[in-house]
Amino acid sequence: MTTLTPSLPPPARDWPEQGLWTYADWERLPDDGYRYEVIQGVLHMSPPPSILHQSASNRLATLITNHADDRKLGWVFTAPVGVALPTEPVPLQPDILFVSAARQAIIGKQYIDGAPDLIVEILSPSNWTFDRKEKFQVYQAAGVPEYWIIDYRARTIEIFVLEEGEYALVSKVGLGEMAVSQRMADFQVAVAEVFREV
Repeated sequence: MTTLTPSLPPPARDWPEQGLWTYADWERLPDDGYRYEVIQGVLHMSPPPSILHQSASNRLATLITNHADDRKLGWVFTAPVGVALPTEPVPLQPDILFVSAARQAIIGKQYIDGAPDLIVEILSPSNWTFDRKEKFQVYQAAGVPEYWIIDYRARTIEIFVLEEGEYALVSKVGLGEMAVSQRMADFQVAVAEVFREV
């Protein structure tokens, strides 16, 4: 994901400088297949995800959804869905998120209004630093209890859990291993299932 804005539609003079983006500016952006997110007034944009990204996302989202539905644990959503965090004026769009049944009240008509129980981001060549740095810090500050970072190129899953206000890496697993959620009861997945070749 890049912070440059060369592909924004004209007239360019109508768009704010980096660091000055607001919710109103974000709402005017086109629905053109790009993902636009604003953190601390800085616009970040990324191209449509690759097939490998979408394959990993779809497989993991399906597995999480089936598990949550079977046990009536809560709700699973996938991008594009807005998450309005208390620390950010513009909603973000995680790849996958889970909201527990006990916290159903944060599911609004347009956005998830608050920190989900679990957020998953899938790294792409264009966004890996964004998910590892900016989003990592935002999710931590907003109190998202569990954060998964999926790297389909390395075939790894990293699981971070919030401990005393900071993320601690509880596991980093690869092919032949299991990823185990700390917040979704009894959910575990073989890494190979997420990264099955197309």
